[in-house]
Amino acid sequence: MGAGRVAGVTRARALRTRCLGAEGIREVASSHTLEDALRYLAATPYRHDVGPGATPAEAQHAVSATLLWHLRVLAGWQPATGADAVRALASGFEISNTQHHLRCFSAEDPLSASGGAPASDAGRLPPYRLGALATAWTRLAHTRTPSELRAALAGSVWGDPGDDSPAAVATGMRVSAAVRLATAVPDAVRWAAARLALLFGREVFVVGRRLPDVSARRAARLLGPRAVGTGSYADFRQALPATARWLLDDIEEEADLWRAEARWWEAVERDGRELLRRSRFGPQPVVGAVALLSVDAWRTRGALELAARGGGPGDWSAEVLDAPR
Repeated sequence: MGAGRVAGVTRARALRTRCLGAEGIREVASSHTLEDALRYLAATPYRHDVGPGATPAEAQHAVSATLLWHLRVLAGWQPATGADAVRALASGFEISNTQHHLRCFSAEDPLSASGGAPASDAGRLPPYRLGALATAWTRLAHTRTPSELRAALAGSVWGDPGDDSPAAVATGMRVSAAVRLATAVPDAVRWAAARLALLFGREVFVVGRRLPDVSARRAARLLGPRAVGTGSYADFRQALPATARWLLDDIEEEADLWRAEARWWEAVERDGRELLRRSRFGPQPVVGAVALLSVDAWRTRGALELAARGGGPGDWSAEVLDAPR
């Protein structure tokens, strides 16, 4: 067992203490104002860049930036294969940067990807500092038109999204990220396939937007060509492989797909806890640590949204904020 692997797993387990945890998240969610929530966070691992006067979008961005910093630190302690796994698990940050960059070319999209904030607010948010977790961001950031950005994606590990529209780019990158995650991190295959099934179901059967052919072909690598080629949500569910079907088991109508989001995060948390508990000095504890840190940040972002609305988690928010027992 190499010293690098031992150090990487030790660091992964230590980072578990950087989570706010269920009690802290409830404290944030029950704050009567966003300012109260920010004051509470100022004494937690999320204190960096969270200051008074922040908007909900800025506060949520700061929480995500803290998560990214922890992942960068974790990746720096890993051997090459471990760093590659963390990079695959952190791909959403590069997707977010690319989406915001693409919106700079056009003012057509009135909402941001960071929780529905106005584009003017989202436009003030800085790109995430990816460091060694970047794959193609340096090149993407220097593009100046949608067609240039598409070409840069096509020449990178992300691959051609099939079109240069914001929707095609966002969907294409997420499909590519899911396929790469399943390849690079065997312990995350269920997460990748199920998340891709949710993305495909929303795009095709809720929004009614057909995926570009190139993205559909990539999605078929995880979901199977029969599922990707179906014409109805019911047939789609039945055709999914076991690695993805579990997420949609009792969701019989596409209009109820929103329920799968919290269920997916709960599964990631359960799996992450099990992976982190494993005593072996392999990649599993590292993957588990990334999972738990990511779930904690997701819940904290949701808690900030509740605080901005007056606090007091009600029944409608329970499944998002309550940790599985």
